[in-house]
Amino acid sequence: MVEQRWDPVCVRPSGLVFAEYLDATGENGPSRIEARSSRWEALGRGWYVRADRPSCVEQRILDAACRLPEGGAVTGWAALRWRGGGYFDGLAPGGAEPLPVPLVLGGGNFRPIPGCTRSKAQLAPSEWEYIAGLPVTTVQRAVFDEVVRRQELWAGVEAVSMAAAARLISVELFSESLLHRSAWTGVPSARKAAGLARNDCWSPPEVRMHLIWELLAELPRARANSPLFDLDGNLIGIPDLLDPDSGTVGEYDGVHHRDTDQRRSDIAREERFRDHGLEYFSVVAGENRGTVAARMRQTRARAKFAPMETCAWTLEPPHWYRIPEPLDTYLRRAGLAERLTHR
Repeated sequence: MVEQRWDPVCVRPSGLVFAEYLDATGENGPSRIEARSSRWEALGRGWYVRADRPSCVEQRILDAACRLPEGGAVTGWAALRWRGGGYFDGLAPGGAEPLPVPLVLGGGNFRPIPGCTRSKAQLAPSEWEYIAGLPVTTVQRAVFDEVVRRQELWAGVEAVSMAAAARLISVELFSESLLHRSAWTGVPSARKAAGLARNDCWSPPEVRMHLIWELLAELPRARANSPLFDLDGNLIGIPDLLDPDSGTVGEYDGVHHRDTDQRRSDIAREERFRDHGLEYFSVVAGENRGTVAARMRQTRARAKFAPMETCAWTLEPPHWYRIPEPLDTYLRRAGLAERLTHR
């Protein structure tokens, strides 16, 4: 498991630079003489971009998309990143190699260029729109294309869950959108991923921890990021995983948990959980999945399975605690739900 210390939602950086086409006058783009200078970098077939542009994944998306044909759009991870999906960083597993920017041509064509992949899959006019000047696919189409690209089930579950964490779409609405795509290649895989995905995980490692709990340890589906309180209304903690029936909590300890201050905080939180009768386990980055599954089963077997009314902890929030608005409620209130389910 690789730790990524990001927020599920990211803000598109300022100062991004769109590519420009050669212009003999030099007014709407570089002239041929200007384009030969070190101030400009060629992107292919007449397109140039300023050499001093920002170095970030969003700029890389812009560079790759400059030659899209009419009716084409950026899709997959790149469209989700452009819309604010923080965990769609454009890096291959391990975080070292950049992923190519996925483009869907919408029936058009252009020669391949480095740094992008081209798909000739159909793209209805209703499946893309301009966001901040860039043609990108709808959220549901982008998530679908990303799940298909990833191929592997667990990676697909992460994609759906992280789109939900970014509040771009809910698992339920994505599942509904697949009803309009039944004949497409990859729909069965997308349905399986949606069936295991969830709205309440905040990072990919949390998703993988819950998948180990459900699929490998074969334990009942647990809650994610549910706040726990003592009987006086004080917050005990918000565990990554909670099985309320047994009284088991689980936490993912990534790389930043090795920091002295963070480790001190982790120990104090573990003590609070145990002091209130909860059984505790942690998962460390890079652990073998089978080893983790065995630890989960052993921890749950030690738990008290006490009736809720006898426990020293509760899921009932006190009056002062602000309950976050459920994702589906937010999307429907914002008028986005219908747009997220249709082609």
